[in-house]
Amino acid sequence: MKAQVYGNSLRTSLICIDGYENNIPRGRIYNNYLGTGVEFVGVMEFLKTIETLVETMNCPQAFSERRMFTAQTTPISSSMLYDDVNGGEMATFSVRLLFRQNASWQGSVLWHEGNTEESFRSVLELLLLIDSAMN
Repeated sequence: MKAQVYGNSLRTSLICIDGYENNIPRGRIYNNYLGTGVEFVGVMEFLKTIETLVETMNCPQAFSERRMFTAQTTPISSSMLYDDVNGGEMATFSVRLLFRQNASWQGSVLWHEGNTEESFRSVLELLLLIDSAMN
């Protein structure tokens, strides 16, 4: 059975940051593939939610297999449009994942309030871009 691969429109997720105390983000993640927004608190929960989403959609496809101590699968299903979603209380970002290579993510991030878009070559660079907008 062949796995379904989703198109470019699902590569972009809306990240709404509602709080950023002590450099710990709190907010919501929206993607047309998700049934509803998914709340997160902290960087690890943010990263794991996005990674589970792209693994489930198989888009973008991983260049190499992810290494881990134990196997984990969290199903994410349904679809929605987030036209009616309120932005984050502090900031709103659109994160577009183009590639998953070298055990990391590559893509671009649009900061809505700053009307600025930057490319990133790794998850660390994405987090530093978000942090620079929050500070």
